[in-house]
Amino acid sequence: MTHPKRYTVTAALPYANGPIHLGHVAGAYLPADIYVRYLRQKGATVVFISGSDEHGVPVVIRAQQEGVTPQQVVDKYHTLIKESLQGLGISFDIFARTSSSTHYETATDFFKELHQKGIFEVYETEQYYDPVGQQFLSDRYIKGRCPSCHHSDAYGDQCEACGRTLSPEELVDPTSAISGAKPILKATKHWYLPLDKYESWLKKWILEDHKDFKTNVYGQCKGWLDQGLQPRAVTRDLTWGIPVPLPEGKGKVLYVWFEAPIGYISATKEWAKAQQIDWEPFWKDPDTKLVHFLGKDNIVFHCIIFPVMLKAHGQFILPQQVPANEFLNLEGQKLSTSRGHAVWLHEYLETFPRDVLRYVLCTIAPENKDSDFTWQDFQDKNNRELVANLGNLVHRTFSLVHQHFGGLVPPRMAPNAADQALLTALRAAFSEVGHAIEQFKFKEALQLSMGYATLGNKYLTDRRPWHLVKSNPEEAGTVLHITLQLIATVTLLIRPFLPATSDKMARMLGLKATDWGNVDVAHLLQFGDPLSSPILLFEKIEDDSIEAQREKLKNLSTDVIG
Repeated sequence: MTHPKRYTVTAALPYANGPIHLGHVAGAYLPADIYVRYLRQKGATVVFISGSDEHGVPVVIRAQQEGVTPQQVVDKYHTLIKESLQGLGISFDIFARTSSSTHYETATDFFKELHQKGIFEVYETEQYYDPVGQQFLSDRYIKGRCPSCHHSDAYGDQCEACGRTLSPEELVDPTSAISGAKPILKATKHWYLPLDKYESWLKKWILEDHKDFKTNVYGQCKGWLDQGLQPRAVTRDLTWGIPVPLPEGKGKVLYVWFEAPIGYISATKEWAKAQQIDWEPFWKDPDTKLVHFLGKDNIVFHCIIFPVMLKAHGQFILPQQVPANEFLNLEGQKLSTSRGHAVWLHEYLETFPRDVLRYVLCTIAPENKDSDFTWQDFQDKNNRELVANLGNLVHRTFSLVHQHFGGLVPPRMAPNAADQALLTALRAAFSEVGHAIEQFKFKEALQLSMGYATLGNKYLTDRRPWHLVKSNPEEAGTVLHITLQLIATVTLLIRPFLPATSDKMARMLGLKATDWGNVDVAHLLQFGDPLSSPILLFEKIEDDSIEAQREKLKNLSTDVIG
């Protein structure tokens, strides 16, 4: 399908049990936003969906830690996450909640449909149970001594001290995190999605039909399929969540991994209802392109489990692309919320401009392998690339036009070879950058866009209009006219990446055009158009600001470890 009728673009639902950090932004939200803004600029019909994932054990644990109810936890963090992402300019059409009545209804109906079709398998297994608290325990609710490093507070799924993945059986002297009692094994019944029965279909759908998946995504899927898939429980013994809609499911809820991706569908329903349009084409019409953005820890859910759910249901389209990113590290170490080794988005936005972060995270995006955010690199990219390249080009061009041409776009005479070469290069800009975006190569696309600013600075330096104006003002005017057309082109090119900066540049230029590519780059501005006074697009970031961030990070980590 070359030109879909519409696009449904999703970004992974963040857990509403804490704030989001830069790793989340680089992994899913920024690349998704760049893609969606590009599609909108091209005039495509697109809905951009996300929302908070509000069920599951992490929420319950956070509630216990804070001495509040799970509902209070999700209310607090849903608001914080939504406002943080808005502050960064992530332009969702809706940021919904999996605690909404629409989602409860949609997830319940989805489960019922699969149950009525006989898709699920039911198994009775033995699971850990707290005889004092009288409840089944998830792995996170079981604590004990790590068999590897002997840390006394290891969880049933992982030791946070040494990082080893564990199962509850491996813990030495396990106890319930709820009552402190020694857990016992007790029989319980659950419903399972038989992934093994869809293995041959998945092998064809992914390994043969989706060789266009990114190599990191394709490789991880192949690894799962080569190992062989097992049935996976879609229900669990918990009270916080969507109740299993069967008489024999009393006291059980839908497993969060099963109901959370259905949140994309329920969010689309809520959005469509508010817009007074039909939601179904966005999930059921084969002429819709469904694209999921997420981090690598979510690949299995979006490439294997959710597609099996959609296929089993039978009424939904499948994702055409899942451009998952790898992980972002911080100052050479893995981001860790438990150790406090993180930069929280809401705190970043209190200190620095949003577009600087969008720029830096895009230039170091972990598109095919893990990458590293450092405060030194953040400062360098701001000062040497944004300030010294793009900011400098705009400021010196505007200053020259105000100084010598009364702040109006000068007339253009017949261009010489150098002028013509620049205009020819500009005419290829939209197709070149657009191609990279459509391949989900956002880092390359931004680099290409900024390359035109570099080209503009070189052109100015080579043509020296400040010198020409003394001997040949008409030629100097032509050089500045062409440079302004280049700045107008760059304004449109960077709009998906740096929307606030693009808006500022458009206001400075009085630029009316907003489209992607459907423009004549030589005539975006007209002779005599007024320009605003020169203003600085970006401000230099000083060493003391960066040192303060490094100290903050060090103190955060120390506080948590201490």
